[in-house]
Amino acid sequence: MYICICNAIRETDLRQAALTCNGDAEATYATLGKRPNCGQCLEEAQEIIEEQRAAASCEVFAV
Repeated sequence: MYICICNAIRETDLRQAALTCNGDAEATYATLGKRPNCGQCLEEAQEIIEEQRAAASCEVFAV
């Protein structure tokens, strides 16, 4: 599913980038070589980023 139509950022791409960037949605977009255009996606993107990071930290503690 596309999260950002303006930049054609898919949810899978965003989730992968969330694991390599510690910043907010805008910083995570930057790791993908993108920047927000209209900004309508930022709230949902931030939720996905936080969800992905939380899931990754749970995996670390489960091992």
